[in-house]
Formats: sequence, structure tokens, C-alpha cells
Amino acid sequence: MMPRQKTKHCTFHYAVAGRHSDPPLLVLHGFLGSSEDFAMVLPTLSTRFYCIVPDLPGHGQTTTQAESGYEFEAIAQSLIHLLDALGISQSALLGYSMGGRLALYLVCHFPERFTYGVLESASAGLKTAQERQARIEKDRAIARDLQTRPFTDFLAQWYRNPLFASLQNHPEAYAAMLARRQQNQPAALAKVLQGCSTGRMRSLWDALPDIKVPLLLLVGQLDDKFVALNQEMLATRERSPLTRVKAIDLKVIENCGHNLHLEAPDRYVCKIIQWCSV
Repeated sequence: MMPRQKTKHCTFHYAVAGRHSDPPLLVLHGFLGSSEDFAMVLPTLSTRFYCIVPDLPGHGQTTTQAESGYEFEAIAQSLIHLLDALGISQSALLGYSMGGRLALYLVCHFPERFTYGVLESASAGLKTAQERQARIEKDRAIARDLQTRPFTDFLAQWYRNPLFASLQNHPEAYAAMLARRQQNQPAALAKVLQGCSTGRMRSLWDALPDIKVPLLLLVGQLDDKFVALNQEMLATRERSPLTRVKAIDLKVIENCGHNLHLEAPDRYVCKIIQWCSV
């Protein structure tokens, strides 16, 4: 049985891997995911880190006590409460997609709690109020769809997005991922989709130059949208007077799309461990 930890807003269900004496690494999955998403990379990551991998609120078996617990900033604060409850004063941080946005928010607002951040297929948010409002409306419509159509149909439609096209090159891993997705509850996911919408997230573009925590950006070569976003994040960060050796780096993994830890687990872990060893 995986451990549970109650915090102010939720009760986290989480996995651990590695030796407790090793440096801690908090690992955050993306929308629709769970702690099980990192099963292919944890055996290697845990040779270097003590990995803590929670189901985020609205996902897996983590439960939330209040409606506000599904909101982006509340989830970030709950993750800090989780580290507090586990007696972890400082941790490395790894986040994928939505989890990557959470990771970036955390290093911006709680820099003293994190040694470095690894952002997989993540963004710094939307720059303008118009873009954010349009995204809120789009995600509201998707949330309605999520609650009104069969969940299997919703998942099939979701993964027809070109962002995920390269997953079809990994049929066994893709099928296993879909099976995991179906363990989630659509009503809770709809709340997360709206509460953690990129449209409701404060843009972190202006904060990038001032982040004191070293960052590694990971993207897949086939993920054109996020390659461009991360190149812009790199350029924005490099203009900072705080930039120093290892302050930020961008690694593009060949022949991969948005989900690197599924499509290229060995190369993914290798990039992380090499960078953390410098």
C-alpha cells in the first residue's frame, strides 16, 4: 500500500522510491496523470534521489477537502505542506506539463525550498489577459465535455491532439497509459482542468529573469509548440543578471513529442542525471 499524508487542503496519496538518505526529488505528473506515470523512470532516478511522487489533487487517490483545493495556487501550497509534513526542508523538483507549470511556480514563489528544477514540456503561462481569458473559456468547454460524454470517448479525443501524435509510436506504453487514465474520476478532473487552467495561472514570463533556482528545460524534438516556448524561456532567462553556470539549460530529445518520460525513458533520465551531476 502506498503511503498517505494529510495536509491542510487535501490528503495526498504518494509513491516513494530510493534511499531516504539520498537528496529528495519531488516529482509532479501532468493533467490526467498519476504517480504511476513515472514507473518507467523511477528505478533509475531512485539510484540518485529519494523520489516522492504524489497523485496531484483531482487525480489518482489523492482527495481534496475543499473546492478551492483544485486551484493552481492552492495545489502549489499543498505541495509545500506535503514537504513540511514529510520533514523535507529542501528538495529538487521535476514536473511534467501541468506539473511543470506547478514546478516553475514553486521555484518562483518558494525558492528557498528547492535546489533546482527540471521542467518537462512546460511553459511559463500565457502573456496577455486576452490569451488567458480565451484559454479559460476553452477549458470551461472542455470541462463540460469531460463531464457529459463517456470518459473513454473523451480520452480518445484528448489524445488525438497533434501534441500527442508521437505516442502512437509506442503502442504498448500508450495502451498502459490509457488504462491508468481511466482510473481517474471525470468530475474531479473537470475541476482541476478549470482550477489549473493556463488561463488562471499568473504569467511567469516576467519572473523568469529573477529565479535564483537553476533550471533544466526538457522538450521533445517533435513537439514544435513547446520547443519554441522553451527556446523563448531560455532566451528570457539568459538575459538575467543572475545567470551563471548551470543557471538554465535546454535539452531537446530527438524523435520525441510531448511525453518524454514515456517515449524515451532512458534518454530522459540520462539527461536529468547528467545535468544534476555537473
